[in-house]
Amino acid sequence: MFRARPTVSSGGSFACVWLSLRLLQTMEAKRKNEGMSKKSEAEWKDLLTPEQFEILRRKGTERPFTGQYYQTDTSGRYLCAGCSQELFTSEEKFDSGCGWPSFYDVKESNAIRTEEDMSFFMRRVEVLCSSCDGHLGHVFEDGPAPTGLRYCINSAAITLDPDEVDP
Repeated sequence: MFRARPTVSSGGSFACVWLSLRLLQTMEAKRKNEGMSKKSEAEWKDLLTPEQFEILRRKGTERPFTGQYYQTDTSGRYLCAGCSQELFTSEEKFDSGCGWPSFYDVKESNAIRTEEDMSFFMRRVEVLCSSCDGHLGHVFEDGPAPTGLRYCINSAAITLDPDEVDP
């Protein structure tokens, strides 16, 4: 993303630079979203549970220590609850003690995208599904090796596709 630091040489020029940067950011966001799933809010409401809709489409968060996959150790693949894109595997899952399912890496780097999140007077990095643009959670730089990352993901934003067990 193009980022520039506007300088304040005169009151009017700062506003002009700021508006130009906002326009560039909006254009870049639209370009990124061109290939994404284009469902209406009504279609998403029909497809998702109320909790999934609140988290995936409205960027909500489930309460810590309550999610379906928080303590799951079942082997398998974790898919986006909105579009079924593969995001994580159980091999990257670990218990961080934070109250949400945590992963130290994604299955494929292009499965997610990130955005700066300045909500709640904090600076965080939001994690979104690259296919449907659904909000998954946040990523922090306090995870284990080899990445040092902790993807803190809402259980309602993912579904587990368990590995088949040989009889």
